[in-house]
Amino acid sequence: MSSRPLNDDEVLTEMNKMVAFIKQEALEKAREIRVKADEEFAIEKAKLVKQEQHAIDAQYEKKRKGAEVAQKIAQSTLTNKSRLKLLQQREEHLQDLFSTARDSIVTLANDEGRYVQFLEGVIVQGFLQLLEPDVTVYARQKDASVLQRAVEGASKQYTNISGRTVNVTPQGTLSNDIAGGVKLISGTSG
Repeated sequence: MSSRPLNDDEVLTEMNKMVAFIKQEALEKAREIRVKADEEFAIEKAKLVKQEQHAIDAQYEKKRKGAEVAQKIAQSTLTNKSRLKLLQQREEHLQDLFSTARDSIVTLANDEGRYVQFLEGVIVQGFLQLLEPDVTVYARQKDASVLQRAVEGASKQYTNISGRTVNVTPQGTLSNDIAGGVKLISGTSG
């Protein structure tokens, strides 16, 4: 290279080259900054999207569990209502049955022959369940004479069935307000 001074055209050419070089460097630097900014934006965007997805998933899970609980509560309520209705109907049927039985016993108690036969059967069943040598039989005071006949017949039937004897103490201490029947206690009351 020569050491002569550059003329104006050469200076202008050199300056244009330098300006072009600086411009090229600036464009590359701007592109690098843009690429880096785009990458950082994409990373930040992905992070935010992931956070929101987790938040939405958590919210959905909470709502799903709440719906499950509500469904279980509704099912339980329905089951309980159904059970209560069933119990109520059962209670009504039992009350009807008790009422019918009471009416039947009252009617039966008015027919002395059938009532003695009924009491004999019930007393024999009681003897067979207790299998005790001494039994106290309670009945209404107004059934005392009927009870005596029923106890005698029941004692004979019990001996025929079981081969055992039973000592019976008839008592007339049940309330006259009840429909009828007997109550058996093992042992004697005196």
